[in-house]
Amino acid sequence: MTVPAGGSSTADNPPPSRGEWPDDSRAGAVTDVPLLSRTAHDRGHLERLLPDPARGRPVRVLLVDDQRNVPVHEGPEGPALVFDERATYPEGAIYLGEADGVPYAALRAPRPDTVGGQPVGSWTGLRQVGAQLDDLDAGLLSQTIGIIEWHERNRFSPITGARTTVERSGWAQRDPESGREVFPRTDPAVIMLVHDGGDRCVLGRQAAWPAGRFSILAGFVEPGESAEAAVAREVAEEVGIGVTDIRYVSSQPWPFPQSLMLGYVARATDLELAVDDDEIEEARWFTRDELRSGTGPQALPPNVSIARHIIDRWVAGEFS
Repeated sequence: MTVPAGGSSTADNPPPSRGEWPDDSRAGAVTDVPLLSRTAHDRGHLERLLPDPARGRPVRVLLVDDQRNVPVHEGPEGPALVFDERATYPEGAIYLGEADGVPYAALRAPRPDTVGGQPVGSWTGLRQVGAQLDDLDAGLLSQTIGIIEWHERNRFSPITGARTTVERSGWAQRDPESGREVFPRTDPAVIMLVHDGGDRCVLGRQAAWPAGRFSILAGFVEPGESAEAAVAREVAEEVGIGVTDIRYVSSQPWPFPQSLMLGYVARATDLELAVDDDEIEEARWFTRDELRSGTGPQALPPNVSIARHIIDRWVAGEFS
């Protein structure tokens, strides 16, 4: 597995048709947790079993167009999602849970001229706006995109090939022939900053990325493999060095399409990089000062990504 086009992993790999990452060459803005790991709502897993998960209450519905964009309003404190207020739970919606006694749901729909009776400032996606949303909106949006991606990629049973029916308020599909339920899956991927135990770390890039963009290394966990073993294997495959002191940092959901990014740092046991041209185009050692000052790579991963979260924490003096 290589570092994919557009970022350091599937987590940083946006198809061009869905927008580009903002370029940012200077590191150091530390956050407590990776931004999309924030959540401020109860997902209400028991309510998913009910015919009406909102239990008769009005529902705030997040509309999602065919490009996975949602309505956003730019307020005095930054962007916020715009919800369509519905008196009853809409047919075909996916239940998201509730916050402060208010049920939330997501619904795929063409863009309307207005939402909730008001014009929409813009329609935008998780990649572009996720880092600027508050905890509630960030949690609802990452959950929405993840479950919608699952539905759109899994319309047929993996058991019999029959078209499935949707149950549990959007959180399960049933194979009509075998009767078995199919649930949303999450693919574990590791993403790791490799340092030399001192003041340098390894960043790599692919040819398909915009010129000058570098990020940390990443790859999917294979069957029968621990996350730590995947870290060591991926680093050896991509840049030809061994690692030790593999340490877990944090995780981040990344619904493009169904990944859970497991963040690590590791110390290199070798310093001579041997880049696998099939994996990445280039890999280099960069110092903290280069990343802090913006004199290193022309662009780093965006603030919304766990890759950037780990880089910023390392630049701030953590991990080594």
